[in-house]
Amino acid sequence: MNYIKSIIIAGSVSFFLGSCAQVNSNRENEKVSIDSTSQTDKTVLKDDKVNDIYSNYLILKNALVQSNSADAIKAGNALETSLKNIEGCQSTAEIAAHLAASNDIKVQREDFTRISSDIIAYMKNADVASGTMYVQYCPMANKGEGGYWLASEKKIQNPYYGDEMMECGEVKEEITKK
Repeated sequence: MNYIKSIIIAGSVSFFLGSCAQVNSNRENEKVSIDSTSQTDKTVLKDDKVNDIYSNYLILKNALVQSNSADAIKAGNALETSLKNIEGCQSTAEIAAHLAASNDIKVQREDFTRISSDIIAYMKNADVASGTMYVQYCPMANKGEGGYWLASEKKIQNPYYGDEMMECGEVKEEITKK
């Protein structure tokens, strides 16, 4: 079991370092704001495809915060679609599809861990025009192995535990305009 887990972790690390983390250098210069219902700080990214990914990711995160498996399925499908549009993000899109194919909140949260690793790496290379994305971390997530996620505000709302441990976590990093 540990061997399989090691292979999965190594594959995830090499994936996000080598593919989805590399932002397309031919971005559009137009600034597009993500819908304010998804974000309270109105983070603006310079590429509309990246905005779609971030917006759909936040919707998924919020569904998991609310422990709403049905909404997580819808958000997972939307995230899969937006990731398919980015070269190198097909593996992350497959994880989103796997998440959307399950109505088990535990499975969805496990997939969210892998998705978050990739999306965080991707967003660290994204062109932020304004606003802030917060990389947050809960040491209790994933049976004590910890789990990261992105949020649009500093306030901790834990997607790994929902109401059980809503405020477990801390801000580890802020992603802002370079």
